[in-house]
Amino acid sequence: MVTETLPAHVVGPTPAEPVVRGPIPVPVVPTVREEQRTGPPAASTAVFVLAGIMIISVVVVFVGLFAFVLSGLQEQRSQHLLYAQLRGVFAPQPTAPSIGGSIPVGMPIALINSPQAGLRNVVVVEGTSSSALLAGPGHRRNSPLPGQAGESILVGKGMTAGAPFANITRLRKGDIVRVRTGQGGFRYRVVGTLAAGERLPTTRSNESLLTLVTSAGTGALGHLAPGHLVYVEARLVGKPVVAPKGAPKTVSPSEIQGHNEPSAWLFAGLWFIALLAATAVCWWLWSRWGIVQTWIVGAPVLFGILWGLSNEAMRLLPNVY
Repeated sequence: MVTETLPAHVVGPTPAEPVVRGPIPVPVVPTVREEQRTGPPAASTAVFVLAGIMIISVVVVFVGLFAFVLSGLQEQRSQHLLYAQLRGVFAPQPTAPSIGGSIPVGMPIALINSPQAGLRNVVVVEGTSSSALLAGPGHRRNSPLPGQAGESILVGKGMTAGAPFANITRLRKGDIVRVRTGQGGFRYRVVGTLAAGERLPTTRSNESLLTLVTSAGTGALGHLAPGHLVYVEARLVGKPVVAPKGAPKTVSPSEIQGHNEPSAWLFAGLWFIALLAATAVCWWLWSRWGIVQTWIVGAPVLFGILWGLSNEAMRLLPNVY
């Protein structure tokens, strides 16, 4: 019997491999979105320094935008509301009620018109602090109202909050300024323009003098960097009316032309703390919700805080700026 031996490299039949039935598993490949970090940067000294620089930069830019643009829009809205309120005083009867004595700060007391100075139905409010003048020109409370005997002082901003008195320096001797109060309409003829330190004209007991005060500068950037006060003097054409009693004899330093409100530092600091707290909350929400949802919720809150902070910053500027 002959036995045939197979070579070593020849392999005989192997048992069939078991067949796996069902879906073939697909390897999980991480997507680009999953690989990217969706939260804020990891906390570090550099991150905090950059965040602080960014916050201060945003505050500076927003306050500047508010001073030269947004405060003007706010002033226009206030003027519309005040004009409607003042018309309610003028309209009910042919002879409007007298206004005088102790008047609440912020109440509309007069309309002033002067085409040469760009003043058209501008509402004058009571009070001359920086916050009061955000709504328009103000009447210094310890002076008589326009049309009454004595020197009536109206102060207006020349750079921010719509700059209603920016062009009063264009008034020339002989120009007419018209003012209407609850005691009637009055015409004033401009006498001249004075700078700070120059002697004001004398006023007799039976005369009425109107003084418009604002800030001014020199050169092409004078409105951006006012350096001195400007006074425009005008005398009443006709006889003055009687002034009701009860007007204050003195005012606080913040109501004197060229001064600011130091008390605003406290409120500005509180608004800044609120801004830091809101920023920290938004940072935390960013790590939980993502940037889009955090922006939708946090942007209006941050905008409102910046608006309040800017209002307080405006109070820290001299009232004529």
